[in-house]
Amino acid sequence: MSQLRVAITTGGGDAPGLNAVIRAAVKTGMSRFNMEFIGIEDGFEGLINTRRIIKLNRDAVRGILPKGGTILGSTNRGNPFDYDIKSVDGEEHTSDLSDRCMENFESLELDALIAIGGDGTMHIAQRFFEKGLPVVGVPKTIDNDLLATDVTFGFNTAVTVATEAIDRLHSTAESHQRTMVLEVMGRDAGWIALEAGIAGGADLILIPEIAYDRKDAMRFIKRRYARGSNFSIAVVAEAAREANQQNTETQRRRTSDTPGTWFAEMVRQDLDVEVRLTILGHLQRGGSPTCIDRMLGTRFGVHAAELVAEKAFGRMVALNGTQIVDVPIQDAIGKQKFVKPDGQLVRTAESLGIYCGRPLQW
Repeated sequence: MSQLRVAITTGGGDAPGLNAVIRAAVKTGMSRFNMEFIGIEDGFEGLINTRRIIKLNRDAVRGILPKGGTILGSTNRGNPFDYDIKSVDGEEHTSDLSDRCMENFESLELDALIAIGGDGTMHIAQRFFEKGLPVVGVPKTIDNDLLATDVTFGFNTAVTVATEAIDRLHSTAESHQRTMVLEVMGRDAGWIALEAGIAGGADLILIPEIAYDRKDAMRFIKRRYARGSNFSIAVVAEAAREANQQNTETQRRRTSDTPGTWFAEMVRQDLDVEVRLTILGHLQRGGSPTCIDRMLGTRFGVHAAELVAEKAFGRMVALNGTQIVDVPIQDAIGKQKFVKPDGQLVRTAESLGIYCGRPLQW
């Protein structure tokens, strides 16, 4: 068997477990298939500028399993098909540099590319595959919103961090008799908020999939005070919104008011109680990955190397139940996975008496 020369790149926002994928792909490829690996730094930027490559071998991946982030660096900019360029006179324009990437791929004498990233990275990978580049995809996002896989690595770590934050907020909320609002990430899906809220014992969970009514939410908190509960914990997803209020990602960037900030001020104004807001932000994406994310990333990396060995290009690894499978990248992109308003997770929360944006029926 001739030796295959394989590149690995990580694109988009970082997520705990990226290094586990790199490590597993390299160790599997070298041990089982006699592959040689290089790392392309900072996503597809490294294919535009081929000086940004490093050699990946057993020494390079030793000790990286518990590390957060990615040893290859990452960026959520730098789409080669729509690359931002600033001219000498300061004018900015976009250019298609995908042909340059294809030429650089050939000049590096590569046989395959393992692209690890979220929806944006998979879109770029598919376009390169259509141009003839042999690519295998590995899905990554803490938001868990990719439809083609049951779970993405990074999600469990993000939920764990958010749950620990709720645990810590409970003690200070009770001590000072305050309403605590915790805003968590998730982009346009409510998975982190919902799972962390249930696990942490939150009283309110506001997610994008269920628009909440201001009066209903305030009435729920008032009833808690009337029953003798002198504090409340509200978990708010970063795309949560009131009924009849649009709150897309683009619109959120135009205002400094985040959903958590807005809800905290709403409680303060309507109920005249002490409110404190905590926005976790990038804390959810940093630090050492949990055991679950290390395992999932490792299993994804092993299967990615197997797909390269089989020359099964244009495919993405995925989790289906308990099994690692693969699907066409084309089938995986452009389809987000959202929380079902009448699904089992929401019903579980509401059965516990948690307000999820609509009046409880009991």
